[in-house]
Order: sequence, then structure tokens, then C-alpha cells
Amino acid sequence: MQDDDFMTTTQVAERLNIPVSTVRYWRFMGQGPKSFTMGQRTVRYRSSDVEAWLDAQYQATSVAR
Repeated sequence: MQDDDFMTTTQVAERLNIPVSTVRYWRFMGQGPKSFTMGQRTVRYRSSDVEAWLDAQYQATSVAR
């Protein structure tokens, strides 16, 4: 995927290997990868935002050895 590719909620869930409901919950709570709406109901994520969020989660929880 290129940095500017758009992902659906299902694709984000598959990328993170978690349930779709978890991604939706994170979005509702204002957590998780940055998302935006196209029109009234279509939610998308930039793949670069998903990867940046994932890297930030890793950095925040990794232990220096």
C-alpha cells in the first residue's frame, strides 16, 4: 500500500488482527488511528495514519533492553 491509500474499517481491523467492533469502539471513544468521513456515512483511514498510530503504540509500550 502507498502512504495515501485509503482503508476501510474492515481493512484496518484485518491489518491490526482485531475485531471490526474494536476499531469502531476506538473511533467512538476518540482513540485509535485517525479516521475521516467521506459523505455522511463512509469512514476511511489513510494507511500512513494507521502505520503512524501503530508505530506510536509500539514506542509507547516498548521496553528498552
